Amino acid sequence: MLTIKFIQENKDFVIDRLSVKKFDGKERIEKIIELDNERKNTQFQLDQKLAQLNTISKEIGSLFQAGKTVEANNARQKTSDLKDEIKVFEQNLAEIEKKITSILVQIPNIPHTSVPIGRGAEDNPIIRSGGIIPQAGSKKFPHWELTDKYKIIDFELGNKLTGAGFPVYKGKGAKLQRALINFFLDEAGKEGYMEVQPPILVNEDSGFGTGQLPDKEGQMYHVGIDNLYLIPTAEVPVTNIYRDVLLNAKDFPVKNTAYTPCFRREAGSYGKDVRGLNRLHQFDKVEIVRLEHPSNSYDALEQMVNYVESLVKKLELPYRIVLLCGGDMGFTSAKTYDFEVYSAGQDKWLEVSSVSNFESYQSNRLKLRFKEDSEKKTQFAHTLNGSALALPRIVAALLENNQTEKGIEIPEILRKYTGFDIID
Repeated sequence: MLTIKFIQENKDFVIDRLSVKKFDGKERIEKIIELDNERKNTQFQLDQKLAQLNTISKEIGSLFQAGKTVEANNARQKTSDLKDEIKVFEQNLAEIEKKITSILVQIPNIPHTSVPIGRGAEDNPIIRSGGIIPQAGSKKFPHWELTDKYKIIDFELGNKLTGAGFPVYKGKGAKLQRALINFFLDEAGKEGYMEVQPPILVNEDSGFGTGQLPDKEGQMYHVGIDNLYLIPTAEVPVTNIYRDVLLNAKDFPVKNTAYTPCFRREAGSYGKDVRGLNRLHQFDKVEIVRLEHPSNSYDALEQMVNYVESLVKKLELPYRIVLLCGGDMGFTSAKTYDFEVYSAGQDKWLEVSSVSNFESYQSNRLKLRFKEDSEKKTQFAHTLNGSALALPRIVAALLENNQTEKGIEIPEILRKYTGFDIID
């Protein structure tokens, strides 16, 4: 959430940068400034009334001691009237602040100045790529045919148990899932990320803190009787660990990793792009989350990108890294890199990770602050997160790119985790 102070001091800049996200914020920004000026005026009048009340209250005792009963009773009546007036001012102030917040939460984060202008995914520049795309020639089957052939993922059984988008992993398919999770967690540990195991249900405050609420409730599974939400990503509970926390600058960087199942309704998704593992309602993912000093957050973002790149390299997958343009960015992000791996059986690129810097957008909602040793004033920390990695499309690419006449070969790096070299 943007701060009112920043909006007041950078009105034109904010409106201009929001337009890069294809968001017309002029009317909302001007309304916020109008309401904030009204808030300041109301607060000023309230402070005056409170000061007046304080002064008169102190006089009442002296008047009674001096025997000035009439004056004392008049003063007492005046304090009663002032309290009624103060109550009205406080109610007005609360209503104004509520209106401001209701508008603020509708405004996305502004994109960093390095974010390119563009309308959608077709305008995202490719930053770099690597790996070897399998040569054309022998037919490459899509992963949903391979999983059926080798009996490693059962989509129909998942549909029977729950519904579409909830596959059942079996045999070597289940072991491959576990192998990838352990591999990603071990690699994150080597990189200095502390592993945590958070809940997979969160409350409304947690959803608000990271920006899922009130924006993406339609994409989240809601447990109505308890008013809890199944997490769409470990980013939500892990980042909320630091809600209402005051850090010291020397605590940075704070680095966490977590494996969780993730749940997304994916409302409106249909067609060939949701077939097989391409788009699921429940899937496994290892997430990395960082809290950073504002002066270092963009260096940290590049470090995270390099780390995720090391994972896809070790898995020997052809990949490319794209920088999201303004029109393709998420609501809360200031800058995002997406990782895509090549799918030989589908002849397409599949997104497997997003790595983002949210700057202070989430920390303002979270009230996540820090202070320098020599200063009393607090600042908002910067938050970052990335998929490292999401499993479904990684599995799809591994199956499709490594298929041979003998079976599906397992990348060397994973063999100590799977306990087998080939799926046959």
